[in-house]
Amino acid sequence: MTELGRAEESSVFRALADPTRRQILEDLRPGELTAGQIAHRFPISGPSISRHLGVLKAAGLVRERRDANKIYYALVEDRLALCLGRFASAVCPDQVVLRYRRKQARRKEGSA
Repeated sequence: MTELGRAEESSVFRALADPTRRQILEDLRPGELTAGQIAHRFPISGPSISRHLGVLKAAGLVRERRDANKIYYALVEDRLALCLGRFASAVCPDQVVLRYRRKQARRKEGSA
């Protein structure tokens, strides 16, 4: 992996290190939410939520869309899945092989 790739991956793991940010990602799973809707789910200040959203956006885990005076946030699922998948493949390559073998075995069972 390139140095830039490592830096990007590091930003994802830094973003995931905070439980508030992980909860925001979970809350965005069903679909986009406004910044206000996200803020109402937490007992912390609006500016704190904005900082958390900024970290998630900088890591490429959420995207924003402006509509009039509202900002909508949405999960970037591919970014998280690819980053975690690359990390798991590097750290636990055997698990990737085992998962592939299980998938192949299920296909064979389904076609038999």
